Amino acid sequence: MAETVAFEEITIPVPWGHVSGKWWGGRGRQPIIALHGWQDNAGSFDGLGALLPKDISMLAIDFPGHGRSSHYPKGQFYYLFWDGVLLLRRIVKHFKWSKISIIGHSMGGAVGFLYAASFPDDIEKLISLDIASPTIRDTESVVNITGVSIDRFLKYESLTEDAMPCYTKDEMIDLVLDAYQGAITRKSAEILMIRGMSPIPHTQKNILKKEGFLFARDVRLKVAGLGLITLDLVLEYAKKIKCEYMNIRAVPGLSFDRPEYYTQVLDEIKKSACRFEYKEVDGSHHIHLNEPEKIGPIVFSFIKTSKSEKTTADTGLNGSSSS
Repeated sequence: MAETVAFEEITIPVPWGHVSGKWWGGRGRQPIIALHGWQDNAGSFDGLGALLPKDISMLAIDFPGHGRSSHYPKGQFYYLFWDGVLLLRRIVKHFKWSKISIIGHSMGGAVGFLYAASFPDDIEKLISLDIASPTIRDTESVVNITGVSIDRFLKYESLTEDAMPCYTKDEMIDLVLDAYQGAITRKSAEILMIRGMSPIPHTQKNILKKEGFLFARDVRLKVAGLGLITLDLVLEYAKKIKCEYMNIRAVPGLSFDRPEYYTQVLDEIKKSACRFEYKEVDGSHHIHLNEPEKIGPIVFSFIKTSKSEKTTADTGLNGSSSS
């Protein structure tokens, strides 16, 4: 494996502020874009970044409201998946790239799925980590959650600075470990919190009556119930994906209410993609963060090889179950 690769902090201007990121490897080559999961941040890819071969660069970004990226203005809702697609398009235009490659974990993989389907001629490779598509809900669930989601958003939006909880560093790490329910190690939690927490500004300490840290992410991100799509729509998007495609499923990984949907989506992508690979790797949903050495060689090999060298490789995918 190559020597450890250095990274550079970057910011990309957007209408509401900036998007932050970590550019791993040389700036003289176009990077693969790394997209993190819901309420994570660009640090999610630190392990893979440190293992990058010298001839690969990677740009890991903080989605809006996550990590060190600007929060949306008050009054604006986070439509997580479509916000990500729109942000990707802004980044492509900012750097004047014609085609991109994406690696996405969880929500980031869902964003990559929608981008690859929406701009099928503008993407070369898509690597999805423990996700096949955006979260799929039946029509009744989509309808029933609408009002609840709107009221929750308004509740979080109205929170004042003095109502924001603050913690010591150790308290924050413990809270994150509890929230992830065993999916990440303490070391992984510490990595995420490098970008995921911020010290209370001096101007706020008298208001909050406490020294410590705040979560850096926008509290409004907790509302993720709007903008979900149904199976029929996801399958139509899947038919549009024609780039080189790899799906890495962690085992046991993320638990899905309807695991058969995972297979249905991949079966559709397999028909349309110019190259398709599926791998199962033992680990948690955050395997790329906890144990990057398990998937690094698989990912880097896929990036380096072309569709002419390898067209189809299935390991573990069958017609009835994806887990």
